[in-house]
Parts: sequence; structure tokens; C-alpha cells
Amino acid sequence: MNTPTPAPSTPLDAAPLESFADCHVGILRRLKALDRLPELLEPAAQARRIAADSLAFFREAIFEHHLDEERELFPAVLASAQPGAERERVQAMTERLTREHRIIEGLWKVLEKDLKRAAKGQDTEMDMSEAHALVAAYSSHAAFEETEFLPLSKLILGRNSNHMAALGLSLHLRHAPQVVGHI
Repeated sequence: MNTPTPAPSTPLDAAPLESFADCHVGILRRLKALDRLPELLEPAAQARRIAADSLAFFREAIFEHHLDEERELFPAVLASAQPGAERERVQAMTERLTREHRIIEGLWKVLEKDLKRAAKGQDTEMDMSEAHALVAAYSSHAAFEETEFLPLSKLILGRNSNHMAALGLSLHLRHAPQVVGHI
């Protein structure tokens, strides 16, 4: 019996199989991307935590800190400063620090909306130059306060222990939890 000899193969004969192989290339590329997902999720989770923590910290600590300084510390130091050059110096310093508080708070307001989105895991186009400006402004503010204003405040309030005690009591009362008594 005569068996027919197969016709020589042509590139078109293998086309269906190569199509399957091409699909595997695309599938493997997608699976490799999926395999990287866990390493990408941790930084995303960390970004959400940093954004949420920053929102809470600014509301609960920084704004309160500014209020404490403006309502308690600055007036106490001004009231205790000696008339003349010392009081004028303290006045200029407290005006500068208060002005810086408003600048810092303004920079914060610009970032707050994007931070809220980031804290929720939503996409955001946060301008990092604004974040850097906030960090730089606060760093400069804190350095001036720590090296110039607070040492002078300590000197001024330290002349009379009652003034320092009054400031401490005022701050304590401002932050003490309110206790509701039972009748």
C-alpha cells in the first residue's frame, strides 16, 4: 500500500502553534508584574499610614502647639520682659514666630487635601515641592525658636519663679482632661 508522503512544512503550517507561544509571552509578562505586587503594596501601605499620621499629628499636636505658644507662652514672656529693648526684642520675636505659624499653617492647608486622598489610598498628584517647603519652613521656625526665643524666654521667666509656675499651671489646665462630677 502506498502511504502518502507528507508535504514539506511551510511557515504557515506552524502559525497556530506560534500564536499559542506568543500568548504565553504576554501571560508570563503579566504574571511577572503580578509577582511584584507584594513588594509594591508595602510602600503604598506605608504612604497611607504616613499621610494619616500626618493629618492627625497636625490637627492634634502642631495646631495645639501654636495655640499654646500664642495664648500662653508669648503673652507670659512679653508680660515678664523688662521695658525697653528687651520687651521690644520679645515683641519682634513673637510677631515673627506668629507670622511663621500662619505661613506653616497655610502650607499645610495646601497639602491637606492631597494627604487626605493619600490616607484613603486614592490617587493624588501631590506636589512634593510643597511638602518640602513645609518641612523647610517648620525646620527653620523650630531652629529659631529653640536657639533664640526659648533661651530668652527661660531667662526672662526664670527671674521670677512665680511666672514660670503660672505658665506651667496655665498649660496644665489647658490640657488637663475635663472631669464631669456626679451630683
